[in-house]
Amino acid sequence: MQDWAQIRYLHKGEGLSIRAIATRMGISRDTVARAIAAESPPRYSRVSGPSAFDPFDPHVRALLAEFPMMPATVIAQRVGWVGSQSWFRKKVAALRPEYAPKDPADRISYRPGDQAQCDLWFPPVPVPLGHGQIGSPPVLVMVSSFSRFITATMIPTRTTPDLLAGMWSLLDEQLGAVPRRLVWDNETGIGRGGRLAQGVAEFTGTLATRIVQLKPFDPESKGIVERANGYFETSFLPGRSFTSPADFNAQLLEWLAGANTRRVRRTCAVPAELIDADRAAMVELAPLAPGVGFTGRVGCPVTTTCGCWATTTPSTRA
Repeated sequence: MQDWAQIRYLHKGEGLSIRAIATRMGISRDTVARAIAAESPPRYSRVSGPSAFDPFDPHVRALLAEFPMMPATVIAQRVGWVGSQSWFRKKVAALRPEYAPKDPADRISYRPGDQAQCDLWFPPVPVPLGHGQIGSPPVLVMVSSFSRFITATMIPTRTTPDLLAGMWSLLDEQLGAVPRRLVWDNETGIGRGGRLAQGVAEFTGTLATRIVQLKPFDPESKGIVERANGYFETSFLPGRSFTSPADFNAQLLEWLAGANTRRVRRTCAVPAELIDADRAAMVELAPLAPGVGFTGRVGCPVTTTCGCWATTTPSTRA
């Protein structure tokens, strides 16, 4: 599943040829061509068992921790691997991002369309959820790193279906395009330890984007969206009250229209004026909404009449 998503991202998002993708991922060109032609991810019914790579995993990790750029062929020799070289390269490639040094430039400047930083903000205010319930559901926040254009919406829970539905809502209704990378921390509903949650790879593959999960204790790489969260608490919340999640989102959307016209000190520019250049470099939206993560509960028009919000309680907070 993740290979399919990565192939679609490299082809559609980065514009790489079939040959280039095959070389980078260590797989055949026929495999790449089939993945590009497939409109939906492959379905597997076989239950996976222990991997032949498992006994070598700790030794590979130890080498990568000391020599993060060591070639996979050299690692194979050091650990005594005698199996498929192409499969070994794929396994090493999946582990290497956890140990490769971060490019300091990523913290200084951002290219148009390259990434959006995502996070959950838990507003410290009570919101009526319907059926006599009160809670503080999470707000999904997505900020385009180049333009600093902020999008946000309150969602029922932090589960995978609600996170995916929320991301599609922000991309489709507020941002209007798909950044080439969506930067997340190790949010459980997105994935942990380099493994995406079920359905996430299909979602990103359909949109020809990819999830970049940050290492723990790396707040600098998500500083833009963290500052947006603080901005909500100092400039949006004070003096407001809400009658429902729908009312919260209506007030938030109206406020964002003005917030995105402010001049950002770091860029010396207005997000609403930079967003067109940002969108032009992004991937076009899929013609149909991704079929992953959307349930009747999540797909409701964020009202208090369907009952879905009544299941959201303050226990969903971090």
